[in-house]
Amino acid sequence: MGFGWSMIRLGTILVYGFMFAPVAVVMLLSFNASQFGSFPMEGLSFRWFVALWENDAIIRAFRTSLILGVLTSIISTTLGVLAALAMVRHDFPGKRLVSTALVAPILVPEVVLAVALLLFLQFLEVPKSFPMLLAGHVIFTLPFVVLVVQARLVGIRKEYEDAAMSLGASPIQTFFQITLPLMLPAVLAGMLFSFTISFDDITGTLFWKPGGVETVPTQIFSMLRNSISPEINALGTVMVLITVALPLTGAALARRLASRMRGN
Repeated sequence: MGFGWSMIRLGTILVYGFMFAPVAVVMLLSFNASQFGSFPMEGLSFRWFVALWENDAIIRAFRTSLILGVLTSIISTTLGVLAALAMVRHDFPGKRLVSTALVAPILVPEVVLAVALLLFLQFLEVPKSFPMLLAGHVIFTLPFVVLVVQARLVGIRKEYEDAAMSLGASPIQTFFQITLPLMLPAVLAGMLFSFTISFDDITGTLFWKPGGVETVPTQIFSMLRNSISPEINALGTVMVLITVALPLTGAALARRLASRMRGN
């Protein structure tokens, strides 16, 4: 038994090492003083991060990704909270069908979803635009918010809400003063999930974005088609730091809020 678990641990370490070794190499080469990404490194330098800051195309892509991610997280979180409330707190005809439709984008491969939405909008003669790109990101990220918030809402006893309304609170007051604070960690987690997924997405974005609009992932893809520049390594490092820091920050906030609620 001990030997078997040791082999499982070794296999797990090797698999994760194989997965994350290329990311570590990219991050290491982003600090390479040389223009050629090779080992041994000639020295450590932040020159490529400075070059990123001076690259107008990359700055525009970052601005677009941030705006798109923020709008996606706001819309997906709002719709996801409302959908989770409907799924958990109410019964209505076709509830199972609606629940399946809400999580269906997770089950469908993203490239199939991207092509389907593109063809559908072309059938409606709707041109590519930023709202179309935003709608695609909302469709893709909404299921994650619904699942996270719904899992939290199931654990909140409805008696709390009934007690508040029996004391004269309206349904809206009950939601903002009782339900929302109790499920706030899940709401924040869903919001961060949707922002991170939107910020990192490239498959759907390539199909939905209008001409002249680039996000950070599509900008990296465009730069790779021309040549492998050291700026790409620096840009990849920034992407990794953002996408890792946000979930960790969200998890820390969720734990702090949950512990504070237990203390109260």
